[in-house]
Amino acid sequence: MMMELMEQVVCRENVLAAWARVKRNRGAAGVDGMSVNELMPYCREHWSRIREQLLKGHYRPQPVRRVVIPKPAGGERVLGVPTVLDRLIQQALLQILEPLFDPDFSGNSHGFRRGRSAHDALVSARSHVRAGHRWVVDVDLESFFDRVNHDVLMTRVARRIKDKRVLRLIRRFLQAGLCEGGVVSAREEGTPQGGPLSPLLSNILLDEWDKELERRGHRFVRYADDCNIYVQSEAAGKRVMASVKRFLEQRLRLRINESKSQVARPWNVKFLGYSMTMHRKAKLKPAPESVRRFKVKLRAHFRRGRGQSLSRVIKDLSPVLRGWINYFRLSEVKRIFVNLDQWLRRRLRVIIWRQAKRAQTRVRMLRRRGIDETRAKASCSNGHGPWWNAGASHMNQAFPVHYFHAVGLVSLATIHSTVRVVSS
Repeated sequence: MMMELMEQVVCRENVLAAWARVKRNRGAAGVDGMSVNELMPYCREHWSRIREQLLKGHYRPQPVRRVVIPKPAGGERVLGVPTVLDRLIQQALLQILEPLFDPDFSGNSHGFRRGRSAHDALVSARSHVRAGHRWVVDVDLESFFDRVNHDVLMTRVARRIKDKRVLRLIRRFLQAGLCEGGVVSAREEGTPQGGPLSPLLSNILLDEWDKELERRGHRFVRYADDCNIYVQSEAAGKRVMASVKRFLEQRLRLRINESKSQVARPWNVKFLGYSMTMHRKAKLKPAPESVRRFKVKLRAHFRRGRGQSLSRVIKDLSPVLRGWINYFRLSEVKRIFVNLDQWLRRRLRVIIWRQAKRAQTRVRMLRRRGIDETRAKASCSNGHGPWWNAGASHMNQAFPVHYFHAVGLVSLATIHSTVRVVSS
């Protein structure tokens, strides 16, 4: 006889698998202050009681801890950090519910799904543009995770789930209060990011939008709450934007962010950090905003590196550079990485110039690096600042490309070429 859904959730094998995942993800403590390392000892002592509460439908989650983090492009993102025990229960729920819902999700949805990634979404987007759909309806949902209507969402969940205990538990997770500064506020809507269950719930809600777009025959790509619809003309894009707005407001009780949504050319839109070229056979490339944000991030490393050896600065930079290039390995425009390499080397030359400090020290440094004495003295008394000198011929000659390769600086352009060859 097949177990009821809640019995599957609390069965030993499922809970142990959930614990292993929570332990692997680690994460901060919730409102009770319990750490991940304290979870297993706590469960050994109290699990029989918790299990009984879950089976009888009496379990009540604790409030989530409100955490605000700045968004890279400005503004704030509110995270709700559940207690580690609630994360364990959410993960156990996810492991049972995901196989029930995911197989029926749209093939155009890529976010928070096993075997799918942002890169898959980008390849799909590029194929639509190359097929001649060279206008994009870029839809930005206004504060999506904060505005999910609980009744609308639970109606969609209940279409597949009949175990009332599971439905009651999910709603309680949705309604768990938000705690900030010791004050708990009730939650009428939203599914705050931070819990294991939130991504699946968001896909359950937005799958109805996916199916509607498919029914209308649209070409589109969705990754979480980021959706691009590809059309053949600006007029068609404006019609689609208006109809999508009506559907989202009337059927899903969601709002479009008017200031961030647009009908535009793909090369003027940022999607998952990428943009495209204007070629007939469109090529993927890092969006200008992604490059700018990357430079801002690197500048913090360079500021910290003023009092460190060059080798230490480069060692700290390496994982950041490799992580960035790994995400942007789909780019088909090499010049961006060549320019970034040049910018990186100039930044490092600034550190070298500043660390020398005095003119006499800089002269000796340039002499050791093969610059003749007359030129070295003239270069060190030119009255220009570190950035100008770092780009001048004397520093480029003294510290050429091969010097930085020798001291361990990774080349973004070289890694990009290697990764693309391996991937192709």
